[in-house]
Amino acid sequence: MATSVRVKEAIVIVPSEPTPSHVLPLSAIDSQLFLRFTIEYLLVYKPRHNANQTATLSRVKSALGKALVPYYPLAGRVRPKPDGSSLEVVCRAQGAVFIEAVSDRTVSDFDRAPRFVAQWRKLLSFQVSDVLKGAPPLVMQLTWLKDGAVAIGVGFNHCTCDGIGSAEFLNLFAELALGKCRGLADLKTKPVWDRHLLDPLVKVIKHNNNSKNINLPEFNRVQDLSGFVTRFANERLTPTSIIYNRRQLGELKNRALSSNSISFTSFEVLSGHVWRSWTRALNLPSNQIVKLLFSINIRNRVKPSLPAGYYGNGFVLGCAQSSVKDLVEKGVWYAAGLVKTAKERVNNEYVRAVVESVSESRACPDSVGVLIVSQWSRLGLERVDFGLGRPVHVGPICSDRYCLFLPVADQSDAVKVMVAVPTSASEKYEYLVKTPYS
Repeated sequence: MATSVRVKEAIVIVPSEPTPSHVLPLSAIDSQLFLRFTIEYLLVYKPRHNANQTATLSRVKSALGKALVPYYPLAGRVRPKPDGSSLEVVCRAQGAVFIEAVSDRTVSDFDRAPRFVAQWRKLLSFQVSDVLKGAPPLVMQLTWLKDGAVAIGVGFNHCTCDGIGSAEFLNLFAELALGKCRGLADLKTKPVWDRHLLDPLVKVIKHNNNSKNINLPEFNRVQDLSGFVTRFANERLTPTSIIYNRRQLGELKNRALSSNSISFTSFEVLSGHVWRSWTRALNLPSNQIVKLLFSINIRNRVKPSLPAGYYGNGFVLGCAQSSVKDLVEKGVWYAAGLVKTAKERVNNEYVRAVVESVSESRACPDSVGVLIVSQWSRLGLERVDFGLGRPVHVGPICSDRYCLFLPVADQSDAVKVMVAVPTSASEKYEYLVKTPYS
């Protein structure tokens, strides 16, 4: 039987106290073309006996209004600056959208990957197709499931915050709902705007052109020798979800170490292995260039460091690049090494070169041969407790060609890898990614 979601109420929640009324600029990094979409989280909580739905709903709504006081730009609206150079947020306490819904799904439905990409779409039914058309930067939907479980979908305009910033907001929001925090005065780390810190350094640029000479491989175009773009545009994608526990991650590390004297982190070996398996499954030509793009937190890589509480986009993309032939033939140690090198390349000068590039030329990553990995497993989303306990599932609303590393409930050392691949390659991909010695 087809499952359904029925919206009971959709309202706008505004900050619970007066907030500044002004226009705030977004940074050059925030304003990048490829960030103009919505980050959509899905948190699922197991049933709680004797839970009072009315009290829970009231508590969450109230907490959202309180959270929007220190994070008042999330109650504003994003628009282009009049000169078109970048983006800005109009802060007039316009509010966030809050939706209550009911569904005949149960918590066990989230034990496996969705059957198709948009199967869970209605768990955040307010879908923002254009983040610059006056939509609220923050949307939340609380859905009561048939067995008493709760699904919470949250959408953030990516231009306003990154994964770290959005997770910090959600944890504050949850603490307010639990009564652990009463507001701004109780915050150990207060949210910081300061988006000018990631704008071009005009005075430096005039006298120092070193950043012009830094190669930014994430923005370089590669030739499409395989019909890659057409395939991903036209072929149905099949979601996949695979968990790596501590032992399996250790085996991957040992496998990479046995071929090379360099040691690797769990992220380096896992992303390298997934990238390699994905590439092999797609049966791309041996001379096709493929890339792995992944976010690198720059809060402590720039000079001066970004302040604690900075919730804007504080990352740039790392880029590992290889021919299909080398990636397939040289093994996981080679792929992990490319990831490690890409991470080590990012320093203050590299970040400044990215800022210049996205400001001056509107540089944007190409999609040919690209797999993008985002590490949600280290954001703290698994700790978000609104009084419903900790989530038993953390993931995206819609599975996509973006690969997500997700936390696993009650397994702090485990990682769930979720990505949608072309249906014709899905079976081979799942086999390869589960077989690290192949």
